[in-house]
Amino acid sequence: MQAGPITVDVCKAGCGGVWFDRFELKKVDERHEAAGEPILRVERNPATSVDLNKRRLCPSCGQIPMMRHFASVKRRITLDECPKCGGTWLDAGELTAIRDEFTSEEERTRAAEEYFTALFGDDLKRMRAEDEAGLERSRRIANMFRFICPSYYLPGKQSWGAF
Repeated sequence: MQAGPITVDVCKAGCGGVWFDRFELKKVDERHEAAGEPILRVERNPATSVDLNKRRLCPSCGQIPMMRHFASVKRRITLDECPKCGGTWLDAGELTAIRDEFTSEEERTRAAEEYFTALFGDDLKRMRAEDEAGLERSRRIANMFRFICPSYYLPGKQSWGAF
């Protein structure tokens, strides 16, 4: 199926899922990207059931099991991604849910930054303080060596060769 600048594979009259090659999903994952509209209305067979707990094999690579992970930090939508080719499989309705979750890439990035700050902010501040303290200790030691060992004794600084 052609959707603007990309061509996607769809399970028409089946489960209604959509296969995106590497980086294609980024071209249609926001509401303002009109190319995604035809993909939102994929014909689906209501008699077809999908076991969401079962790991799927990549439809492009063949026998590679896809990884399941959350589409965003809100952890509402899961998608399947191939670790080899980088393609993404979305079940019926997941593209609509992804597009409704954030209005823009900036909002998605801001939500991710807030989430990671809430999770790791205190630890990162502590680690940074420890690194700065270690850097200060290293500078003091380097200054002591400059006093004890003038630069003309350091390898490469003298005209008569290194020791």
